[in-house]
Amino acid sequence: MKKYLLMLCAVAVLAGCAATDKKEAGPAFFPALPQPPKLQFLLSITTESDIGGGSSSGLKDWLIGQRRGSKQIARPQDVGSTKGKIYVLDRTFKKVLVVDLAKKSLSYIQDEREGALADPMGLWVTADGAKYVADTVRKQVLVYDQEDKFVRAYGEKEQFERPMDVAVHGKRIYVVDFTKSALVVLDADSGKTVQTIGDSGPQELQFNRPTHVTVDRSGNVYVNDSFNYRIQKFDPTGKHVKNYGYQGDTLGGFARPKGVAVDERGLVYAVDAAFENTQIFDPESTDLLLFFGGYGPHRGSMYLPSSLHIDYENVEYFQQFIDKDFKVEYLVYVGNLLGDKKLNVYGFGHWIGAPLPVVERTPVFAVPADKKGDGGKKK
Repeated sequence: MKKYLLMLCAVAVLAGCAATDKKEAGPAFFPALPQPPKLQFLLSITTESDIGGGSSSGLKDWLIGQRRGSKQIARPQDVGSTKGKIYVLDRTFKKVLVVDLAKKSLSYIQDEREGALADPMGLWVTADGAKYVADTVRKQVLVYDQEDKFVRAYGEKEQFERPMDVAVHGKRIYVVDFTKSALVVLDADSGKTVQTIGDSGPQELQFNRPTHVTVDRSGNVYVNDSFNYRIQKFDPTGKHVKNYGYQGDTLGGFARPKGVAVDERGLVYAVDAAFENTQIFDPESTDLLLFFGGYGPHRGSMYLPSSLHIDYENVEYFQQFIDKDFKVEYLVYVGNLLGDKKLNVYGFGHWIGAPLPVVERTPVFAVPADKKGDGGKKK
């Protein structure tokens, strides 16, 4: 993965686009030109009009009976996607919103009766369009099919205490339990617990208030171990592999880690709500490669970000926002719990325009000798 480090690490990434005034024209890249950019901020989706739609009746009318207005996202806690659609779990409305990119509309899954949501916190959307929702009040994981119809609920008595997030790979369902400080693994057919990973503590195979989980194509599992300030990686059998990040206020460290995602190369993305950015880590060395976002008035900034999702299927719907000299491979969604820009859409890719001037490169940050390569393990 050294080639990715060479491509991504540069002084300019420290500023990203932070020096760009919000009124300045032109694309917003991370890192900023003349460094070879790896991400372009495309747009923020907050209301139905942001995707080209519009309606006289508002989402708030449907959900909580407030005055009429634009259909909108309020507090995006988690995000998933299928071809043509983005699903947003909204903490204010306590619903799973549906951003239909093809129809240019904003709606929501009409959960009711045995499928009614109480306090949803985590969302996973499978390749075939099934939606899994972790609900902390019901202490269950609810499942909705391709047509958004309720199918079943996982979670027998005392199986979960506070399920915060869920991920699915094959016949395995992975649930992070905030209160138990554990990763609970279920069999999808029977719903029975087949493995419980971790308990409360700072060591490997232990957690301190885990909040988010994701799984890569090979079945490796990544857990945001929030109060231990790290992302723990496990192989498909539950064996601990490595950690990403450590407690600290330098780049590569965490203060308030949240959403986590992994791309097809294995690059590990992690949101930090305190730093208000997203960091990308090398899958092998665990070194920081790049960060983007940041607080401020510049385009592509974040405001108390929480959710994170990678989408390979919907680049075509955002083509009009992509710079002609930049080739986007996939989309990255980051949800902001505060501010007026709710769902940031970035494109990850590479520069295809005229050769950029050669500039002096230096590492993004100096890694302390006692932390480099150990994934932030305590000594």
